Amino acid sequence: MHRRDFMTGVTAGLAGLLLSSATLPATAAPKELRVLTWEGYADEPWVKAFEAKTGAKVKITYTGSVDEIFAKMTASKGEDFDVIAIETSSYKRLTQEKLIQPVDLTKVPNAKNLLPAFREVSAIVFDGKPYAVPFAWGSIPLIYDKKAFPQPPASWSVLWDDKYKGRIIAMDDANNAIVTTALLLGYKDPFNLTDAQFAEIKAKLLDQKRYVSTYYAGFDDGVSIFAQGGVDLMMSMGEPQAPMLQKKGVDVGLTIPKEGAIGWIDCWAISAGARDPALALAFIDFMLEKQVGTYISEKTGYGNTTNADANAAIGLTYADKLVFLQAPENFARRIDLWNEIKATPVE
Repeated sequence: MHRRDFMTGVTAGLAGLLLSSATLPATAAPKELRVLTWEGYADEPWVKAFEAKTGAKVKITYTGSVDEIFAKMTASKGEDFDVIAIETSSYKRLTQEKLIQPVDLTKVPNAKNLLPAFREVSAIVFDGKPYAVPFAWGSIPLIYDKKAFPQPPASWSVLWDDKYKGRIIAMDDANNAIVTTALLLGYKDPFNLTDAQFAEIKAKLLDQKRYVSTYYAGFDDGVSIFAQGGVDLMMSMGEPQAPMLQKKGVDVGLTIPKEGAIGWIDCWAISAGARDPALALAFIDFMLEKQVGTYISEKTGYGNTTNADANAAIGLTYADKLVFLQAPENFARRIDLWNEIKATPVE
């Protein structure tokens, strides 16, 4: 299961909250806003509220992967959509291919609601201009069995601890494995590695194979293996795996080790082919209402970028400890390195 599968509908009460602001009169021929996004990011209550406020009609197209977003955007050079939602590591490519345009934050009044950790995200700034606005976030934390750890593990180095040999599982993901190991090794820029750093990471991950019982693929796979027993630690795919395990009767906790952890941010961006950039800006501004952020956190379990209290209510108080994903120096090289590591027999 992909982390997107945890996106669920938002209750209708949101519409009433958001409609407290002034509603603009509808025109005879309503404008249309075309949105390409993930399930859960454009639910009916707030879409209807935006339509009532602006008199526009919103056409939602849902996507299942980043690859699909790029396929749809490149097919029309961005002219089929006005607004898209995508995470930070994709923006370098989006700007290079001229598929999105800068966001004028002076025309997004609710940008003032952004929490400090999301006001200056370098991965979405190019030539000094912001190309997106952060909306939702999460992390790749360390999940642990509380029976084995009365206190949360302090460091990622626990994944190389002889005491837990054979009682560790890790996700089968090249970039996440490499970035997390780079954080453990103290590299300042885990997205732009030197040849020497690649070599050190390779050696470290090859050594880790002696401690890992298996690599898992997907939310459900990791949860199923952990719940079967014999596992104390998991390099997770995201926060939702913890409540999934708890529902299966496994008493687990999650933590962000002292070295930090990978974070992801989904952001709103304006397509280069947007028919009405002003309407697109109005939609992004609307999505930064604190009520929307509250419901995103309550209904999906992900962090929002505007309401700290809503984040705290679900335990997401560590955004400032995360290293948010960026496009790496050579993704293909990372895939090749990971495949080589997996194929190497354990000595």
